[in-house]
Amino acid sequence: MTGRIERIELWHVNVPLSEPFWPSWIPGYPQTHVAQTYARFVTSDGLTGETAGPAFTTERRGLGDLLGGFMLGLAADDMDGFRKPVYKLLQECEQTVSRVRLYASSGSLRPLDERHRYLEEVRGMGFDAVKIRVKYDTLEEDLRAVRGVRAAVGDDFTIGVDANQGWPVSLFRANPDWDLERATAFARGCDELGIAWLEEPLDMHDWHGMAELRRRVKTPIAGGELHGGWHELQPLFEHDSLEKYQPDAMFCGLTVSKRVMQECRRRGLEFSPHTWSNGFNMVVNLHAFAAWEQGGRLEYPYEPPGFVPAAREGIMPPLLANADGTLDVPQSPGLGLRVDQRLLRRYGKRFHVSTPTRVALHTVREKGLKSALALKKAKQGPG
Repeated sequence: MTGRIERIELWHVNVPLSEPFWPSWIPGYPQTHVAQTYARFVTSDGLTGETAGPAFTTERRGLGDLLGGFMLGLAADDMDGFRKPVYKLLQECEQTVSRVRLYASSGSLRPLDERHRYLEEVRGMGFDAVKIRVKYDTLEEDLRAVRGVRAAVGDDFTIGVDANQGWPVSLFRANPDWDLERATAFARGCDELGIAWLEEPLDMHDWHGMAELRRRVKTPIAGGELHGGWHELQPLFEHDSLEKYQPDAMFCGLTVSKRVMQECRRRGLEFSPHTWSNGFNMVVNLHAFAAWEQGGRLEYPYEPPGFVPAAREGIMPPLLANADGTLDVPQSPGLGLRVDQRLLRRYGKRFHVSTPTRVALHTVREKGLKSALALKKAKQGPG
């Protein structure tokens, strides 16, 4: 008989970067830590489930009471029936995928000399593809950056470009917002340089604008990373807005990622999940991509010296790229990740524990004995 969830723990994890990292998507903001909310679920028969979501600080303090009230006592999934890696549950035809190809994904705007050093480093690591950021004040500065990268790596190296216009943030410094005309002018420059894809050139909900941009240029248009559900992604398909879909399974869920994958397969489009966040995000989207049998590369966030695998994974062993620019896919049951309890204690602080007794007492205090008993009866179901 499947065990039932009997304990929930929530931790705030804050892993410091060795040096500040300046993400291009939040101009003027130095990221000094990789923060996340880590959740652990324990069943009565000893199974443990783990996940984590990105965080800024301890904004999820109230989540524990919500999860405890809804999830304690529920039966966990039948692991005897699903003792296989997650990616095999997502595949059309089950097959073993031991490795996936990667592209190195930079995260900040860099002067040209620093870009050259970065490109030399990732090439030495075995990568044959890279994604750079453009978010300069002028069109000419953006084009100059891409021309410089193409000149540095030559014609045989794959280059993707991310404009980060899907969800512009101007809290710390003015964000250079693009309209269709600027996006068109930049994309036509990408056409001349043989750029493999242009990511988020317009607002994430500008379906018509991205569709029109696709009609105007040759460079494939990519996006979809910030959408939280199928109802947000479906219009992109309906309007032929994108050539390359990049759903993040930590935002939209693995079932939605699978649906996007199926739609891409049906329409002959590309699928490559977004992975910029933390180690859980990397592992979950690694499984999503491993289920995609149409080729391509998975994003590998890498922005030394600060944002490197040890900091990105934080509380689990770092996911290190192989010398040929690939990444091993976990083959053990579930996600195949292993949280290092020593690192969790070092960087994390547990702020909530739910058990049946604690939830019962909290419910009585908050709702009264009569309502608490009614909720218990409703949860147990008829009979």
